[in-house]
Amino acid sequence: MTSPLNVPVAQERWTPRLWGTLLVLCAAMFLDALDVSMVGVALPSIATDLHLTTSTLQWIVSGYILGYGGLLLLGGRAADLLGRRRVFLIALVVFALASLLGGLVDSGPLLIASRFIKGLSAAFTAPAGLSIITTTFKEGPQRNRALAIYTTCAATGFSMGLVLSGLLTEVSWRLTMLLPAPIALIALLAGIRLIPLSSREDSGKGYDLPGAVTGTASMLLLVFTVVQAPEVGWASARTLLSFLAVAALLTVFVTIERRSSHPLIRLGVLRSGSQIRANLGAAFFFGSYVGFQFLVTQYMQSLLGWSALQTALAFLPAGALVALSSTRIGSVVDRFGTPRVIAAGFTLLVIGYALFLQIDLTPSYAAVILPSMLLLGAACALIFPSLNIQATNGVEDHEQGMVSGLLNTSIQVGGAIFLAVVTAVITAGGDTGRSPQEVLDSFRPGLVVVTVVAAAGLLITLTGLRARRAEPSVLVAKSAGLPVREEPEPVAVGD
Repeated sequence: MTSPLNVPVAQERWTPRLWGTLLVLCAAMFLDALDVSMVGVALPSIATDLHLTTSTLQWIVSGYILGYGGLLLLGGRAADLLGRRRVFLIALVVFALASLLGGLVDSGPLLIASRFIKGLSAAFTAPAGLSIITTTFKEGPQRNRALAIYTTCAATGFSMGLVLSGLLTEVSWRLTMLLPAPIALIALLAGIRLIPLSSREDSGKGYDLPGAVTGTASMLLLVFTVVQAPEVGWASARTLLSFLAVAALLTVFVTIERRSSHPLIRLGVLRSGSQIRANLGAAFFFGSYVGFQFLVTQYMQSLLGWSALQTALAFLPAGALVALSSTRIGSVVDRFGTPRVIAAGFTLLVIGYALFLQIDLTPSYAAVILPSMLLLGAACALIFPSLNIQATNGVEDHEQGMVSGLLNTSIQVGGAIFLAVVTAVITAGGDTGRSPQEVLDSFRPGLVVVTVVAAAGLLITLTGLRARRAEPSVLVAKSAGLPVREEPEPVAVGD
């Protein structure tokens, strides 16, 4: 059922409460994205202070990804079944407490545990927050505007996390862990007052516990296997057996979902070409960008000798461009539709990555690095909001949490997979005993991989443009208890 807040959305202007609700949701998404990127610059200081080995240190990042990527499907469905407001606020409390714990612990295992708990809580706040927006703002220009602002906050948080981390690490790495706690508490207090009550889906048929167990287990094992593969070897028996176990769990999961009267994921959603392109596009987009950021951070600090703050400031133009574009992307999508906007964004992404291939040991910031960052900032501003709009358009309110969890799962799993591939490529020749030029040469294949991944995302998007011209109408897949209906192809939004 649509939220009562949908009534004023039809008006030209939003009410103060609507703005307040959107700002609370934006704050939570900003924190999720901030936390993903902010820890990277602080890792060397954490290793020194807590006496951690490299293999232990990587789990500070991987622990968050494991909790986030592994539980998103469950988090999205929980929002539909238990109530979006309830799930969002409870997860926000957990996020704040885990942030506080992470800034106070004095051991590596406890820090990793706090990061896993933060990732777990984000796996519930992200799909719940997105589904609150899509059920509060009417589909069309109003929702497009809200999603543009919301997703721009996520992209800004991801970009600004590097800058904030560079500043805070100069004082103490613990501040990077503690910073989200007070912001989350403020968002919680505001959310209690502003976020509307949401209906819970009738669960008279029972919950899909077998689907929840197998779906969550398969995602956890997939992320764990991909994160560990560069260290233990992609062709090792452990990695191959893990992938086989993932395939077996996914097969069982699909079988359960096909037979369940109350599935965790309604498989009919995946018959939509628009949904498939949105999820694949999200995986290729985020995977390429995470791999690029990892490479560039290593390049600037290890080879060029830049400080953490200098490295963070190099990314600032991209983040600033994303932030400044937040109020305009919705109207761009209204006019041109998501397929064209996403295709334009991926084109800029490929050009930006290709331009960065010109780097050397004495690069020109104005000629190479700055133009690449500006192109990537423009690409992020176009792609990220459009993917969210495309994934949630034409979906019933009671399934918004499900498609939101699916989209966010694609983002996180794509990031984990392609980052692991890039890491494996650049470390293939070993990590020690190489000259700066040899290290730089090892980075180039990684940049080529990043560029190819983005180009693949562009090709996937272009198939949507062809489908849109060829199909006069869109068949909305049948949902449990709902009739099949055929709707005219939107003129401006979606595909």
